[in-house]
Amino acid sequence: MTQAAFFVLTALADQPRHGYGILREVEELSGGDVQLRVGTLYGVLDRLTADGLIAPDREEVHDGRLRRYYRVTDDGTRALAAEAERMAAGASAARQRIAEGRKTPAQPVNPAANPSTGPGLAGGLA
Repeated sequence: MTQAAFFVLTALADQPRHGYGILREVEELSGGDVQLRVGTLYGVLDRLTADGLIAPDREEVHDGRLRRYYRVTDDGTRALAAEAERMAAGASAARQRIAEGRKTPAQPVNPAANPSTGPGLAGGLA
């Protein structure tokens, strides 16, 4: 799942939203890190709709313009939950590795002890 799809599903997880509302919500949820362009948003919405993860909810006219609202489907909620779990597991593994790395000092590489890591004939010292 792309980062854009993840944040669009997240934006729709609590309530239906229209395009501009989704753009604002994605920016807020990502702390400003993800700022979708309109064309990108509608491409993501089309893919998520085709995959059955979201569906049109309703259409309303606001200031003479049609707003189409989208909602997450049950399949979309399951996909979002699975992706959130996958991301959490990856983040947990990264935190664990970082913590382990801080406990064990880095071992310097000694080229003399392992000639394969030192200069070689193809570009080293001859």
